[in-house]
Amino acid sequence: MKPETYRVASNPAIETDEDTALRVLFSGESQTAPSHLLGPKVYDFYLMHLVLSGRGTFELEGASFKLEAGHTFLIKPGQLIRYESDAADPWRYRWIAFKGTQADDLAALAGFDAGKGQPIRLSDLRRAAILYRSVYLALSGDGAAAAMEAAGYLQILMAAYRKASLASNRQPGEEDNHGDQLYQRVVRFLSAQYTHPVSIGAMADSLGYNRAYLSRVFKKKTGLSPVTFLLRLRLDRAKLMLREQPELTVGQVAASVGIQDALYFSKQFKKQHGLSPMAYRQDIRGQLADT
Repeated sequence: MKPETYRVASNPAIETDEDTALRVLFSGESQTAPSHLLGPKVYDFYLMHLVLSGRGTFELEGASFKLEAGHTFLIKPGQLIRYESDAADPWRYRWIAFKGTQADDLAALAGFDAGKGQPIRLSDLRRAAILYRSVYLALSGDGAAAAMEAAGYLQILMAAYRKASLASNRQPGEEDNHGDQLYQRVVRFLSAQYTHPVSIGAMADSLGYNRAYLSRVFKKKTGLSPVTFLLRLRLDRAKLMLREQPELTVGQVAASVGIQDALYFSKQFKKQHGLSPMAYRQDIRGQLADT
């Protein structure tokens, strides 16, 4: 059994203004003891928990939810709640406490109002855990900058919950529309960035999606993985450059479309277009000479 642990960081900034838009009060992490129980009780602030491992039960207004790694439950001000870790596999979780004039709207936009206490499950637990940790580390700093940084990380985190909530509540007829939108975003991203080194993982992070989910949806729409689509895009652009910019060498064309290895470029070009880059260029010249 893992030993019980507890650590917390509080907001270092002195704040007396009740009209603050969003204020993170404290954040922490705990490996709970078996059957560790909190409540029944109420809080006068929002308290959000992300389960990192283990299991437990969250009870709210007569409803009971069995939770495990990846689940998040949110406690709202004034709600009578009770939560208890599993006796055999007690949960480890991170938490964030916050309040402010925008807190109600932020929680609603994130999707925590939709299910009347229903927890939200994130597919990318690692990223969520990092954001919770970032809030904790920000509060370990000093003064107003720490408070602003913590609030910023909280808003990024809530955006992730909103995406997860929208995905889980999407009706069957909306799935194709969502896939179309995501496909279009990927195509726009790759079309703008193909001349540079492109990491599919970095693209997924930039667009706010888990890489595996993004790749799955994209392949469902196109029959291609994002990596294959990117390669085809680059080779199509190279074909145009070979035809319209004869002053460029094959190596320069390859580099211009984001492929640094000229030999790899030549092999892939021939595989896609049936001719090597040099043979394609010579064929184009022959066609022009015949006209």
